[in-house]
Amino acid sequence: MKHRVKVTVLDTLLYEDLQREYCQNPCSGKCPVYNKGDVFVFYREDGKDSFWQCGLNTLVSTNGNPAEVAGGSAKPFCSEAWDAISRYIYTGLQGGSIMKGWMKEENTMIACCSDGTRPVIFKIERIDVSE
Repeated sequence: MKHRVKVTVLDTLLYEDLQREYCQNPCSGKCPVYNKGDVFVFYREDGKDSFWQCGLNTLVSTNGNPAEVAGGSAKPFCSEAWDAISRYIYTGLQGGSIMKGWMKEENTMIACCSDGTRPVIFKIERIDVSE
């Protein structure tokens, strides 16, 4: 059995009060490289492994400009996001349980990047594919 991992951006949040108080640019706004609804698919097939390219070319759907979305053809995943979700992607690609005992389904995890003023919330799902 092959395994793919689908990553969906559930939300992009903004804490304006924290940006005003702590950021050099107090009006930085929401994350500029992800949009609510962005969908990415990771796979290890046909001699390709999208994990080891940090998500480059994994974008399959966006409401934004594909050239500006991290994970599109122009740039890999943001390092803060990648640090937060890559372990779940890797586990899913291996066919492992992403978060058994915590989430309702062991093939799913909800995680977010570590940007404290504009976090992005991701849903990571292992997809089992019959060969």
